[in-house]
Amino acid sequence: MITNMLAKPDKTIREHTDDLKRNAKELFEYKYIDEKTYNLLNIACEYHDYGKANEEFQKRVTAKIKIKFNNDKEVAHNILSIYSIDPNLFADKDEYLRVCYAVANHHHNTNNYNEILEKKDLIHDYLSLNHLKNINGRTIKKIFEKNEIEIDGTREIDTTTAKLKGLLHKCDYSASGNFKIEYPNNFLNDSLEKLEFSWNDLQLFALKNSNENIIAVANTGMGKTEAGLLWIGNNKGFFILPIRTAINSIYDRVIKNIVSENVEERVALLHSESLEYYFKESIVEEDKIFEYRNRGKNLSIPLTISTLDQLFNFVYKYNGFEVKLATLSYSKIVIDEIQAYSPDLLAYLIYGLGCIDKAGGRFAILTATFPPFIKDLLEKNIKNVKFEKFTSGEDRHNIKVLEKEIESCDIYNHYLEKKGKTLVICNTIKEAQKIFKELELKFQDEKIELELLHSKYIRKHRSKKEKSILEFGKTETIKDGIWVSTSLVEASLDIDFDYLFTELNDLNGFFQRLGRINRRGKKTNMLKEPNAFIFTSINKNLFINESGTKGFIDKDIFNISKEALKEVNGILPEKLKVELIEKYLTSENIKNSNFKKRYEQIKNYVETLYIGEKELSKTQKEFRNISSYNVIPENIFSENKECIQEIAKIINNKENSQTLIAEKKYELNSYTVSVGYYDLNKTGECIELPFESIPVVKCEYSEKYGFERIKKDKIEEVFDNFI
Repeated sequence: MITNMLAKPDKTIREHTDDLKRNAKELFEYKYIDEKTYNLLNIACEYHDYGKANEEFQKRVTAKIKIKFNNDKEVAHNILSIYSIDPNLFADKDEYLRVCYAVANHHHNTNNYNEILEKKDLIHDYLSLNHLKNINGRTIKKIFEKNEIEIDGTREIDTTTAKLKGLLHKCDYSASGNFKIEYPNNFLNDSLEKLEFSWNDLQLFALKNSNENIIAVANTGMGKTEAGLLWIGNNKGFFILPIRTAINSIYDRVIKNIVSENVEERVALLHSESLEYYFKESIVEEDKIFEYRNRGKNLSIPLTISTLDQLFNFVYKYNGFEVKLATLSYSKIVIDEIQAYSPDLLAYLIYGLGCIDKAGGRFAILTATFPPFIKDLLEKNIKNVKFEKFTSGEDRHNIKVLEKEIESCDIYNHYLEKKGKTLVICNTIKEAQKIFKELELKFQDEKIELELLHSKYIRKHRSKKEKSILEFGKTETIKDGIWVSTSLVEASLDIDFDYLFTELNDLNGFFQRLGRINRRGKKTNMLKEPNAFIFTSINKNLFINESGTKGFIDKDIFNISKEALKEVNGILPEKLKVELIEKYLTSENIKNSNFKKRYEQIKNYVETLYIGEKELSKTQKEFRNISSYNVIPENIFSENKECIQEIAKIINNKENSQTLIAEKKYELNSYTVSVGYYDLNKTGECIELPFESIPVVKCEYSEKYGFERIKKDKIEEVFDNFI
């Protein structure tokens, strides 16, 4: 029997096929796929590797020394497999074509369509085997057109076919990698009930509408995290946030306060530094860290807290993108603070949510502010969304608007008089460092807790500072001191300060920053005088230029926001925040902005991509539109040269275990900082690792101030998009 031939050196085609079919059955039993999809997937699993039952493949799979694929003698097994599929197994021809498409394209080692056209004679020879049936050329053409239907001049995904292909990939990857396809979410509802909270209106709305797409605008501190988890319930879920610091913070809250048992099978962290975080925090036993990390990467864990780029890069339609779309098709996705995204990321997000909605997935957008122009963009793609606002509540903020640039003397004088916990937020690292140094001079004769935080610290210093600000910023922590930072702290960080001094970036950003003071609304005694000071003049070099190559603040949105703040004087009621957003940040007001132009450009770009046009390896940096480089500051390298070189030596030794190498990579990365192109003032020294080089760069660096670019004429006026 052909299925007793080998699919892999240690498994027959029958054994491997049965592994896939068990995975398909598991997805069906979890109710992740319906019966019709399950039946089609089952057929695709059955036949996907039948093409391996040929003499040339069997020679290769049984050879003791690896034999390369012989392009002159062989046809890719995924192509041959489609000739085994019986059309009579299907209720209609569309179903047959979909299964054939999924099977034919479950590998992309060649151009599969061209493989058939160019190897007709060779395929004909294979067809002489009695288990293969002939398919006419017209049917083949239809199979390969099935997932690239042209609609209104754009390339749209045939969602049903893409989903089926992705499910086949998922079953195959799991069977081949010997990992569990999904872990059940049978714990989250019970875990939330054990909190014994009395759910508020926002959380009850999420619970009541758990089967719907929802948008909920709610005050900071209303428990959006709990609302999102209630909405997910005992289903597969993803929680997406814009900044890694916030993601780590939410992950910590979940595993410490909500889901504290069997974490390695229940909650995953998914971003570019997940492995490092697991090592640093000792989340699971050391010998299980890789397995835990891989479960997260394979999207097998039921609750995952992630960055946008880890999931939504499927919008590039790279070969194999369908596995993410298929997983998201039976998932519930919570998007936190949508207004924090750049036009590029917003375009990816809205286009991606449209694809997920068509595939059967659901999403919840939970946010403190929601501009009407984003609502309009979303509703162009998705119609079935429930929208609700939860903006009543005690006043939290007394605002003073200052039409000038931020000045350290204002912060200094206020602190001398009021003390308390003061947060300063600047639009750039350079400005934050400047304000911090000026305050340092002013307070040089006084004992004060004065700290600086931004993204350009080496990792061990940044990690230490992030922990410190979270501890300092706890509501119950009564302290005096000043923290100077950037927008790094504005989204989803659970910190509660008494006073805020901030530059204006836009109205959304300002209201987000307000969420870091009087977060619980308990400091009503402080509202008699201003507790938030906003400076509405900024460096003009921060505005995005026409080409989008410089700056990161949209000039039109900035000016609209500045105009809106003319209505703010003194107490700012929670409802007025929403009213100002709705009045000023409309589609009409931003229609000519660079933000809107860039959004449309990126949205059109991903909509018109052909399947397989982009390579997966190239999507990650393009997704975030940021050119960042891991470097080691020159003085850090000099002080730790022997240690760094010894670490690199261990990493480069292939005989060392994967765990040891990962530990050492984590240790090495603690000396690195992520910087922009204009910071690459290289010394010539470099740490060479497999697939990576880490340059040593000339700069000013200290644990106090972080990375500072060495002044070089006009280059100092160029700002990288770093926070």
